[in-house]
Amino acid sequence: MKLSEYVKKRNGVPIGHSSSLQNNLQRSLGAKNFSAFWNFWNPIFGYYLGTKIFKPLKRELPAGFAVVLTFVFCGLVHDLVTTLIRGKLSLFFSVWFLLMGTAVTVSKFLNYDLSNKKWIFRALMNLTIIGVCLFLTNYLNTIWKYY
Repeated sequence: MKLSEYVKKRNGVPIGHSSSLQNNLQRSLGAKNFSAFWNFWNPIFGYYLGTKIFKPLKRELPAGFAVVLTFVFCGLVHDLVTTLIRGKLSLFFSVWFLLMGTAVTVSKFLNYDLSNKKWIFRALMNLTIIGVCLFLTNYLNTIWKYY
C-alpha cells in the first residue's frame, strides 16, 4: 500500500484535504480502544513506522515486542529532536512511548472494545491512558534524577 492510499484509508480523505486534521482527531480520539487510537493518529508518520520499523521487527519478534520496540524507536526520534534543540540529552519521549507501547500491547491482549460507548467516553479513555503514561514518565524522571 502506498502512503497516499494509507492516509486516505486512515483519514477518509486524501493527503492535504481540508478535513484531514478534523478527521484525524475525530477518528483517533474516538477509536474503540487504545490500540486503534494509534492506527489513526498521525497516519504519515505511522505509515513509515509501520513499514520501516514494525513490519521488519515483527518478522523476527512476537508482535507485542515489535509494537513496544516501534514505540521506543518513535520516542527516540522525538528525543533526538529535543536533544538537538536543547543541546542536552533527553530520553523523556523514549520512556513515555515505552509506556504507551506497553499500554497498546496490553489493550490488544485484553481485547477491550468501547465502540458501543459514546464518542466522548472513548476520547476520554484514550486521553486518560496517554495522561497516565505521561504522569508515570514524569514520576520516573523525578526518581531517576536522584540516581
